[in-house]
Amino acid sequence: MSQSKIHPSAIIEPGAKVGNNVTIEAYAVIKGTVTLEDDVVVKSHAYIDGNTTIGAGTVIWPSASIGTKTQDLKFKGEKTYVIIGKNCEIREFVTINSSCNENSVVRIGDNCLIMAYCHVAHNCEIGNRVIMANNAMLAGHVIVEDNAIIGGMTPVHQFSRIGQYAMVGGFSRITHDVPPYTIGAGSPYKLGGLNLVGLKRHGFQLDVRRSLAKAFKLTYRSHLRMSEALAQIESEIEMNPHVKHWLEFCRNSKRGLIGFQGGSVQPLPEDEYEELEELLEEKV
Repeated sequence: MSQSKIHPSAIIEPGAKVGNNVTIEAYAVIKGTVTLEDDVVVKSHAYIDGNTTIGAGTVIWPSASIGTKTQDLKFKGEKTYVIIGKNCEIREFVTINSSCNENSVVRIGDNCLIMAYCHVAHNCEIGNRVIMANNAMLAGHVIVEDNAIIGGMTPVHQFSRIGQYAMVGGFSRITHDVPPYTIGAGSPYKLGGLNLVGLKRHGFQLDVRRSLAKAFKLTYRSHLRMSEALAQIESEIEMNPHVKHWLEFCRNSKRGLIGFQGGSVQPLPEDEYEELEELLEEKV
């Protein structure tokens, strides 16, 4: 604990592992099974329990509760884990429960922003650079892939997935898998199309955006069965890692894709629809 700054009123139980240059503010509680890596900041009144590891440079804001017992009634006292990556911001009153089932893990990647009052339940997996806005809530076994954004006040049903680079609007209700690279919102949830602004900001080249636009259109606008649409994507679109990920995500969906077959698909705003069409027609 060399060069660490620990307030005298903080409670750090014997057995806790505290790295270098760690800051623990007044009245924070660190239980004996917790590991805080270098440069972690734990602010006042935060509570960290269980077999929890907080990655280097992560900041835990006041009154966050991390690593506490799962709310899953099936829990029978198994040994479970919470692993939070590097350089995350876990804001005020966030609750991150421990997992359920022996040796299972709740995992949050690097550089994530989990805003105030969010909830992450048992067996969840959150990738890198994920943003959860205020009061977004993940039920058990939810997977959120890299670079996804979840708007505020949005619950995500258990076992659902949110694909990489997807943007989910606030006040939505997620009951099925949200495909990667898409944007949508609402209750019931309506897909608008590709997250074109987000893809541009992340440096997706034109040819990649064009191929994803065609994959989206074949999946959601062609009126084909899912298996037929995916087969057509494979035969008509030049493969790149992102198109491959689209295919894998769709094929591995257990809950089904949101808005597909019986779901409602919101028409694109006119300017975005024109941009999508330009991508497909190679006018950009």
